[in-house]
Amino acid sequence: MKKIDPAVYLFSLGHLSVDWCQGAIPALLPYFIRNYDLSYQAAGTLIFANVLVASVLQPLFGYYSDRISRPWFIPLGTLFCGISVALMGLCTSYSAIFAAAMLSGVGSAIFHPEAALMVNRIAAQAKGQALGTFSVGGNAGFAVGPIVAGFCAYKAGIHSLLIFFIVNAVLAAALWTRMTCILRQAAVLDRQQTGKQETKVRENDWKSFAILSMPIFARSVGFTLSNTFIPIYWMTVLHASATQGTTALSILFTIGACITFGGGLLADRFGYVKVIRAAFFCMVPTYLFLTHTTDIWVATALLVPAAVSIFMPYSPIVVLGQTYLAKNAGFASGVTLGLTTTLGGIFAPLVGGAADRWGLVPALQIFWIAGLIGLIAAFFLPEPEKE
Repeated sequence: MKKIDPAVYLFSLGHLSVDWCQGAIPALLPYFIRNYDLSYQAAGTLIFANVLVASVLQPLFGYYSDRISRPWFIPLGTLFCGISVALMGLCTSYSAIFAAAMLSGVGSAIFHPEAALMVNRIAAQAKGQALGTFSVGGNAGFAVGPIVAGFCAYKAGIHSLLIFFIVNAVLAAALWTRMTCILRQAAVLDRQQTGKQETKVRENDWKSFAILSMPIFARSVGFTLSNTFIPIYWMTVLHASATQGTTALSILFTIGACITFGGGLLADRFGYVKVIRAAFFCMVPTYLFLTHTTDIWVATALLVPAAVSIFMPYSPIVVLGQTYLAKNAGFASGVTLGLTTTLGGIFAPLVGGAADRWGLVPALQIFWIAGLIGLIAAFFLPEPEKE
């Protein structure tokens, strides 16, 4: 493995602090369903509120970052996400929870493009490894968030969600304090990179990026809907407890954190497109079997290949996006890094509505259908030349 800038690890912690808040919201859905008498569709709409804001704003903030970088967005996004989950512990109405979910989406939207662009700038020649390390933080957050949120909601009391604000405030302060040094180092690397590429014209390959949008969509469906419906599936179909449901989600994201890092290393070695194809080849049968089993042990075992299918392509998709849109890497980061974890949430209320009408199992067949779309599109992606 190549040596990467230590600042990447700080950004990874920041990513953890943002995404443990994102992971907490789905884990709280069973609590809200039970205590606020929500339907599946209403619960799914909370995820929709969160991801719609993030999905719309992240590409815009990414586009803005290409022109005028705002590194202070990174600690600000961290702080917004912590505040939003803490507020959910104080909300007494569905509309207030909805507003808090939207605030979390804003925090995610302003953090991801700027942070991914900074990691790209300080990664040098180890972009897959650096973005893999950065992504591990996010996936670790999605793994830890449901456990902490479940403990707060079902054991310690819903007001204890204040812990999310405390932790995020500390990390936001650390990011703010170190930002000047990080920017100085990034500027040095930018000058070195510019010197090496004086004769190379950077161009945008919009056709390839458009094809990449299909794997982005497919990965996002697998990621966001797993995040939303696995706890509910465990409770309603597998007849598990709420704690077992949030634990299943944490298992998925714990395995996913390791696989994300490995996916970045494999992409650097074997090629980004090959890793993406392998991931979606795994996704189709895995989710077909997972959504048809009624055995909790079989379902738990299937979480391993499920994690491979939705976490292994994460870093390669981000790097490909930044490579295809070399002149607009910030915009590409906003689309790839952000939308691969949010776009599928737009379907959450639709899937929830289908589950209310026809049952949860038929509604969740969207998983393997999306995987098939991603697999087909992946065979039309060009592998970029190595620098």
